[in-house]
Amino acid sequence: MRFVESDERRALRGAVGELGKKYGYGWFTERARSGGHTTELWLEAGKLGYLGVNLPEEYGGGGGGMGDLSIVLEELGAAGCPLLMMVVSPSICGTVITRFGTDAQKQRWLPGIADGTTTMAFAITEPDAGSNSHNITTTARRIKDVKERKEGEGTADGWSLSGRKVFISGLDVAQAVLVVGRTEDAKTGKLKPALFIVPTDAPGVEFTKIEMDLISPDKQFSLFLDDVQLPAEALVGSEDAALMQLFAGLNPERIMASAFAIGIARHALDKAVAYVNERQVWKTPIGAHQGIAHPLAQLKIELELARLMMQKAAALYDAGDDLGAGEAANMAKYAAGEVAVRATDQAVQSLGGNGMTVEYGVASLVAAARASRIAPVSREMILNFVAQHSLGLPKSY
Repeated sequence: MRFVESDERRALRGAVGELGKKYGYGWFTERARSGGHTTELWLEAGKLGYLGVNLPEEYGGGGGGMGDLSIVLEELGAAGCPLLMMVVSPSICGTVITRFGTDAQKQRWLPGIADGTTTMAFAITEPDAGSNSHNITTTARRIKDVKERKEGEGTADGWSLSGRKVFISGLDVAQAVLVVGRTEDAKTGKLKPALFIVPTDAPGVEFTKIEMDLISPDKQFSLFLDDVQLPAEALVGSEDAALMQLFAGLNPERIMASAFAIGIARHALDKAVAYVNERQVWKTPIGAHQGIAHPLAQLKIELELARLMMQKAAALYDAGDDLGAGEAANMAKYAAGEVAVRATDQAVQSLGGNGMTVEYGVASLVAAARASRIAPVSREMILNFVAQHSLGLPKSY
């Protein structure tokens, strides 16, 4: 086991950091407050090969893994530009299509995801299902079966997809969305999980923005699917193995959510350290006082511990150990969310009144960091997972 990054990864970290600083938190928040998007940064990161660093080279990617992609998001976040759609498009969607998609699906979607010209959203959460993916009701039926009930004619090719999703990120910038639905078993009538690629401009697809108290350029939406007609090739992977395929995309999601939170924590901590090194009260920088220095030192320790667990999760995932990666990814997500919340709060406290001003740009980080405790999986569900799977305790839900 190595605890020193390779020369290639250090170079990647430095180059992405420079790209992030070129834009910076001021630009990022201006985009958010004006209702704009981070398109310029997204496309430049894609052109430089950063967005697709984890995707296969034959489809325009860098041939790396989740460890490389997590570096990209962490460094952009540390520079003040955390790109939320990196958690979704190259991570979840790119991974699922790479592992389970057909050659045609890979040729169609992966090059655009890799260079940033295509963004794919991910839709799993439903109003009545919450964290319980087994309660998803969005349903796909063979077009033939639907038409026979309606008109008495049709062909078995293709699907009709109907349902509703909530808190779906980035639908306004996405060309397609990977939808977690269910198919109906013709023999038993039971619903089985399945994954579908749905163009966001397809007839029957509608989405409305959810107003959030977050200063972020990445918007949240409710998604409505009303008899959306899809070709047979919209189905990703096996109709009978989609739950396994779904979980294969959730480990990368948790790893990248950790990178998102760690980037925010680093940005907040850097701002606090810079301020307390310069701000003088009673003839000495306030950073010399233990009441200020010790909380920041503690955050540095917690941040490094969270990053180590994230790197372990990425290494296990890239090595093909999905089971081991699942435990580590959940732990990393928990630790990263906790340190992000503590780091942003302590940054505000360290800056005092200045911490609440737009000029210093610290208070606006608090809500984004707080969201990392909730999404994409809550800290309580992670504790349930660890209690049951790591400690062997009885299932509590």
